Amino acid sequence: MIRLVTGGVRSGKSRFAEELAEGIGKRILYVATGVVTDEEMERRVRRHRERRPREWGLAEEPLHLVRALTGPQEMDAILVDCLSTWVANRLMQLPEEDWEQRRYSFEREMEEEMERVLDVLTGREAVLVTSETGLGGVAMSPLGRLFQDTLGGINQQVAQRAGEVWMVVSGVPWKVKG
Repeated sequence: MIRLVTGGVRSGKSRFAEELAEGIGKRILYVATGVVTDEEMERRVRRHRERRPREWGLAEEPLHLVRALTGPQEMDAILVDCLSTWVANRLMQLPEEDWEQRRYSFEREMEEEMERVLDVLTGREAVLVTSETGLGGVAMSPLGRLFQDTLGGINQQVAQRAGEVWMVVSGVPWKVKG
């Protein structure tokens, strides 16, 4: 079963997702999409690493989730943290002059890629973490709006296929679906 965990930034969604994964089994593949770009991000990654059980597997894949997910089949569950970072990483691969031009094709490409990810995860135990984009205002920049629109569509796509959807608010998980 696919489980989606969403919430705001620093809401406790990653910690809750890790607890969900631990409840599934001991052999967990943690797919990390974050990229260390500065000292602050390095501290965030270190905190996540220190919190996870040492026996968990790790795949660091900022761009190509299907590649990371088609590997180990003997895992009890897969935890992807997080889809919002994955979308941002993919978006940042576009040249700035293409942001507005490629708006709809980028959204469509990402939805198609997400469909492939969901197909790979069908029949497996998985926990996917994402950030909720629908609680804030509309972004001021074209890039920000493209990110919000793309991630919002992907979040809806995953939620439709997920057996459970959880919303984490201030460290408190609420079951929304399932």
